[in-house]
Amino acid sequence: MALPLESSAFKDMALVLGAAGLVIPAFAALRISPVIGFILIGIAAGPFGIGQLPGLGWLQLSSPEALAAPAELGVALLLFALGLELSPDRIRTMRDNILGLGSLQMLICTALIAGVLLALGLALVPVAVMAGALALSSTAVGLQLLSASGRINSQAGRMAVGVLLFQDIAIAPMLLLIGASAGGSFWGGLLKGVLALAAVAVAARYVVPPLFLQAARTRRSELFLAAALVVLIGSAATAAAAGMSPAVGALIAGLMLSTGDFRRQIEAAVQPFEGLLLGVFLIWVGSGLDLGALAADPWPVLGGAAMIITLKAAAIFGLLRLRKVRGGVAGHVALLLASPSETGLIVLGAAVSARLIGGPDAQMVLAIASLSLALAPLLGLAGARLERQANTGRSEPIPADTSDGQRTVIIGYGRVGRLVAQMLDMHDQPWLAVDSDPDEVQRLKRAGKAVIYGDARRPELIDKLKLDTAKAVVLTIDDMQMLDLLVRRIRLSHPDLCIVVRARDADHAGQLYALGVTDAVPETVESSLQLAEAVLVDLGVPMGPVIASIHEKRDQLRTRIRGSGAAPKRQALRSLRRGVTKPD
Repeated sequence: MALPLESSAFKDMALVLGAAGLVIPAFAALRISPVIGFILIGIAAGPFGIGQLPGLGWLQLSSPEALAAPAELGVALLLFALGLELSPDRIRTMRDNILGLGSLQMLICTALIAGVLLALGLALVPVAVMAGALALSSTAVGLQLLSASGRINSQAGRMAVGVLLFQDIAIAPMLLLIGASAGGSFWGGLLKGVLALAAVAVAARYVVPPLFLQAARTRRSELFLAAALVVLIGSAATAAAAGMSPAVGALIAGLMLSTGDFRRQIEAAVQPFEGLLLGVFLIWVGSGLDLGALAADPWPVLGGAAMIITLKAAAIFGLLRLRKVRGGVAGHVALLLASPSETGLIVLGAAVSARLIGGPDAQMVLAIASLSLALAPLLGLAGARLERQANTGRSEPIPADTSDGQRTVIIGYGRVGRLVAQMLDMHDQPWLAVDSDPDEVQRLKRAGKAVIYGDARRPELIDKLKLDTAKAVVLTIDDMQMLDLLVRRIRLSHPDLCIVVRARDADHAGQLYALGVTDAVPETVESSLQLAEAVLVDLGVPMGPVIASIHEKRDQLRTRIRGSGAAPKRQALRSLRRGVTKPD
């Protein structure tokens, strides 16, 4: 049945999708988290927004409550993606920052905020929920700022990431306790929730991987996406049936899949929907804020936001100084983590649904959290500047992150990729290979090889491989068109990364140099050089002069090939900078 153009559902859909289409690219261009933009759109389009003005009624959502279902799915998708990032290897590598610093920060900030709220005369249960939610910090904003500034592996970056990862883990028990509190019997509800989450964990560990294996065998990305959405919705529905927040079921499923062979490809499959559906959730949150009522008495909201930011920043700064962290680094981390987060809004939303908080208290805490979150990017930038000023004249060594980066990434693990990996092993160079054959990946994983499943045709996969911390990337795939497209994508987002590529012949190598590769190795040229080396040795020419002449000839040919691609390379780089040459 067709949806009438004049229907309210069509208008609301157009408003939400139009807002997402404008907010995401606009805020990305400004290098600001789109979280703020979505909340502002929700406020403007909500029942208390600009639609009340004469002639602007068409800009108001007809039924904000209809956004609740897609908003819930967006929350579940966000926590599913967070769970995929929390691999045991990563937790083990960063255990001191995650379990030590992260747990202390959460405990101290929650206690301080709870103390202030109790002093204001609020009841114990709402205080516990609000304090826990406000103690969380924004993972999306924090990681974006650290990555954009190249500080993700700095001392400040490692400590901030550790705290954020602990908070992501803490969301599961928080949502579990909120769900249990919503029913008549707390302990009965808690047991029911634990059993439901255990069922999700078992299914994700033993039942789901064969599903992804069958989807991967088809080599059809839409079927892999369908499998990921089935797992996401199924785990969320299981948790909801037990009276829990659907998001906690999705988080547990993500945690269990974080060690599987298909982790990176799952992340790449759901990424396009993650930002959009999270935006729907934030618009829904913003639509419930009555700025008119808040504007009539703004000081409680402004004072509450200032209090939360000050308490958290002071607590984190003091904790880091007690751990002998330098003042500049401590100030950077404190300001970066001072604001509440989008996950805090998720916790508050679950508490409102469970009727643990409501009325003016819910409006007030949501407004405080939203305003504080809007200030998160500014506080993070101020913290980075504070650290730079404190470190003037001092250089900080940035150690390797052994969990994800500082290794060579090999895309295509066929005969060429395997030989490259063997040579890297001979020289103790760490590597990670990506291949699109799921059965071969499973066999290699059982043999102890660092190989993961991934379809290089998916542009989202490049983002999930964390190439910003890789030493180099080696492309060995056969498809020339796909190879050229991959080079464009990687060079566009990683202009300084070493890219070594297998080329078909000298002409193809010249094209690849024009696209910006560091080295292109043409198969036909190398085959000719190997044949020449073999015949010269068989003719009795000494090995030393033969090898020297082969190296000299290879250098001559490489110089000539690079020269043939020099002018096209300059043109390609100019096009990339202008944004003309974009990934398809």
